[in-house]
Amino acid sequence: MKQILFNKFSLASLVFFLLIGCATDSKQEQIARAKAGTNPTTSAAGVNVDKSITLPANFSAQTVIEKTGRARQIAVNVNGDIYIQLSKPKSGKGMVALRDTDGDAAADEVEYFGDHSGTGMGIYDGHLYSSSPTEVFRYPLDGTSLVPNEDNKILIAGGFPKQQQHDAKSITFDSEGHLYVNVGAPSNACMIEARTKGSPGADPCPQLEWQGGIWQFDAKRPAQTQKKDGVRYATGIRNGMALDWNFATNSLYVVQHGRDQLNAFFPELFNEKESAEFPSEEFFKISKGDDCGWPYCYYDWQENKKLLNPEYGGDRKKTGRCANKKQPILGFPGHLAPNDLLFYTGDQFPERYKNGAFIAFHGSWNRTPEPQKGYFVVFVPFKDGQPYGDWEIFAEGFAGTEVVKSSKDAKHRPMGLAIGPDGSLYVADSTKGKIWKVSYTG
Repeated sequence: MKQILFNKFSLASLVFFLLIGCATDSKQEQIARAKAGTNPTTSAAGVNVDKSITLPANFSAQTVIEKTGRARQIAVNVNGDIYIQLSKPKSGKGMVALRDTDGDAAADEVEYFGDHSGTGMGIYDGHLYSSSPTEVFRYPLDGTSLVPNEDNKILIAGGFPKQQQHDAKSITFDSEGHLYVNVGAPSNACMIEARTKGSPGADPCPQLEWQGGIWQFDAKRPAQTQKKDGVRYATGIRNGMALDWNFATNSLYVVQHGRDQLNAFFPELFNEKESAEFPSEEFFKISKGDDCGWPYCYYDWQENKKLLNPEYGGDRKKTGRCANKKQPILGFPGHLAPNDLLFYTGDQFPERYKNGAFIAFHGSWNRTPEPQKGYFVVFVPFKDGQPYGDWEIFAEGFAGTEVVKSSKDAKHRPMGLAIGPDGSLYVADSTKGKIWKVSYTG
């Protein structure tokens, strides 16, 4: 009997001390076991969990960093280093580099660099590309140093018009050595009297010569200018902030910001609620030479047709010249502000996400006095290069409140998207510069 009691006590003691040992493991040990697959109760995404946003089942978010400055678009290198373009300099620097050294997704090294701020950010052929409102630069990445050597910075493309509206130069690359740059239109609808009630639009619109479209450049040749070297790849795009090259279809896709203030300028045609919902934010599959219709046309996402803008004689029924313009592959409700587009090429997420599109909707001001919408990341399933089924909200809750009366009320606004080397999705916020890492944990 004593022997049996002793064995029971020994077994209980052993279990107790094993539990204590597990409970006191360091965070680094938990992460290491999770990465090795030896801990049945802790996954890598179970460390540093961020529950501030809502995701689909079996997805989890982690905080990379809480504040970097007014983040715009981002890029992630093959070694996991993260690069962020800021819209305004912080401490005199326009870019941020982040590195996680212990595997918990949180940035352990944070360095500011660069003498320009802007929007566009991308990594191509071992180089970091970033844009200001009038230029695109390239920095070599050596794979070791977190911050690139600024003495090796090269101007790739410049000479873009200086403008007060829609000057952000978002960028993307194809597989044949081309750089694509969005050049937004510096107006609402090319009105003769800018943003004036009842003013007609200029016809033809002179802004379309060097603005309101996508320009193509050589991604490696230095010192190019828009007028001398740029190729106008597509036109009639008011502001194609969200653009990405789809390697599955070998083609360019763009989501543009639709025009504003239909009720303010044409109250006889649009009431306040209609002005909040129209016109559509248009999702295009772009071929070289396409004309998407701005400023002459807008897309009615409920009627599924392109119509003449009121500045050009439109009455909510006339199609006119718009019948021959490029039609979108999908129309979203108005004034959601699509600011980044990313086709998912990673292997971590379930198969239905492969080659589908993530879009970051930043939220707009132009739904006033109706509540604002957007402030979420959506997913669009794709098949054979076209949307397949309904679009869905993938991540939401960034704003921190259910009803957003003004964009200033939003705690965070999703802005930039990137894929990490492990297939995770990174999301950047433009208000404080918070960065999330979203992983599949199922």
